[in-house]
Amino acid sequence: MMPQPRFLPLFPDEGKRLGISQFDVILVCGDAYVDHPSFGTALIGRILWDAGFTVGIIAQPDWRNNKDFTRLGTPRLFFGLSSGNVDSMVNNFTPNLKRRSDDVYSPGGVPKRPDRAVLVYTNRIHELFPDTPLVLGGIEASLRRFAHYDYWQDRVRQAILADAPANLLAFGMAERQMVEIARRLNAGEHVGTLRDIRGTAYTMELAEWRSHRLPGIVDIPGFSEVAGDKRAYAQAFALHYYEQDPVHGKTVVQPHPKTIVIQNPPAIPLTTSELDHIYELPFSREAHPSYIQPVPALEPVRFSVTSHRGCFGGCSFCALTHHQGRIIQGRSIGSLVREVTRMTKVPGFRGIVQDVGGPTANMYGLFCDLWEKRGACRDRYCSPACGTLHTDHRSQCELLTVLRQIPGVRKVFISSGIRYDLVTADRSGYLGLICDHHVSGHLKVAPEHIANNVTGTMNKPSQEVFDRFREQFSAHQQGKAKKQYLLPYFMSGHPGCTIADMIQLAEYIRDNNLYTEQVQDFTPTPMSVSTCMYYTELDPFTMEPVHVARGREKQVQRALLQYCEPRYRMLVIEGLKAADRRDLIGSGSKCLVSSDSRKAYRSLGKLRESEK
Repeated sequence: MMPQPRFLPLFPDEGKRLGISQFDVILVCGDAYVDHPSFGTALIGRILWDAGFTVGIIAQPDWRNNKDFTRLGTPRLFFGLSSGNVDSMVNNFTPNLKRRSDDVYSPGGVPKRPDRAVLVYTNRIHELFPDTPLVLGGIEASLRRFAHYDYWQDRVRQAILADAPANLLAFGMAERQMVEIARRLNAGEHVGTLRDIRGTAYTMELAEWRSHRLPGIVDIPGFSEVAGDKRAYAQAFALHYYEQDPVHGKTVVQPHPKTIVIQNPPAIPLTTSELDHIYELPFSREAHPSYIQPVPALEPVRFSVTSHRGCFGGCSFCALTHHQGRIIQGRSIGSLVREVTRMTKVPGFRGIVQDVGGPTANMYGLFCDLWEKRGACRDRYCSPACGTLHTDHRSQCELLTVLRQIPGVRKVFISSGIRYDLVTADRSGYLGLICDHHVSGHLKVAPEHIANNVTGTMNKPSQEVFDRFREQFSAHQQGKAKKQYLLPYFMSGHPGCTIADMIQLAEYIRDNNLYTEQVQDFTPTPMSVSTCMYYTELDPFTMEPVHVARGREKQVQRALLQYCEPRYRMLVIEGLKAADRRDLIGSGSKCLVSSDSRKAYRSLGKLRESEK
């Protein structure tokens, strides 16, 4: 087995210096190549190399010509294609559908990623290398594996395998799948026979499907049906959503006009020892040295560590259920200690571990008695109210305590968001521990909203739970010389939310001094429950109607979330009048907006001065 190089090769001469005349696998990615475990291409590349396969990387190819795509030659086994760490359309456009002027995953922030990057890359490579297997992966492909609503075109698009000339799609984190694909192709199997790998999707010709239907499948409404019938779309979504558990999930089949898309059950979660091994591979934690300008996305995570995967929160606007799943997969404390110890030797490390976490930081070490044998429940979400969910945070308390005692480490912070309903159910002293040692000044939490009908459609805890958490957090600030603050994230425009609900949230923000400029306007991204609601105006699990804000109403909701901003003043007034809440317009202490624009600017100046 060839030793892992400091950086995986980007250029032919790097491969030659390693004695490589032909790469086994070439990974094509819309991000710059950053050799850090939070960047998917680096992670998959290192894992394949560890399994005995040489890997070259084509990062941010210029899709308008052939030069970049042919630079490394033809791979012996396959091309792996990804848009990068983000969906290219989410990356390239704001929620208001305006093109972004920068890309944090690119050197100097200069945009280099095409729209629908996976399709663009796949078409170009198929033209150039028609006989080489193509495997899609990453978030863009993973969350477009069924027919899906596309916000940017405002229509339902086909599953990506029905549009892209690729052989396989590896969904989820995909380490197991990518290694198995490489091993089986290396053993001489034809890519067309690789139909039994968990965590992959593939296509089948219509004629073959008619004569070889698979047993025990879940057959969901096809593209032609869901593209023209919103009720059928919601039904299809619910059917494939229920099959995304690795223990009880079944094969899902969706017909398309020219092909059949088949998704195998999700991959079995990685064990603790497997996760430990992956994250202890020799990542340099640096961008490739060929880049002259820094890659902005690296610095916030460079000295962070991943403690676990998965999230059982089930937030409607998040697609993690379809990507990492609801079962928590955690690393050992010993492995994390070894990673942080090595990190202290990395040039530029100044004693600060920026983050220890995962999708939700405080789910580390939490588990359900049923997961191993039955998987996550089909008929309910995990919550502290469930007696089989263990919410004791002792494991994370132990982890954080051990990490901050490592020589060379001054501070260990939690920068990932935490789930506050789990904190209020904890009895281990977790909140006191992190307030004393692991909060840098602001603690991120995401109540998103406080109106019950909105938190219900979001599948978020109620206002009462958030208030209880705020009280506990405030109690831990008593006697501190340097106060800490909650950094709450709120969202506008979510399905189920009305202008009246947004006014209720604005008043709550006003009354509790929680105003912040870090807010979010709901963006319908592929394969989330909320996106299904946005498109169909139906709850896919109950088929009950859901109010959806569009156009002008969506703009008004967004403005109400930042009612102090003078540029939103007229939209805020419009919303208040529409809801018959003129009592909130004027100079009173409870008013959200002044009727005098000059006073509005002065009020904003005072607010920002107080925040400083």
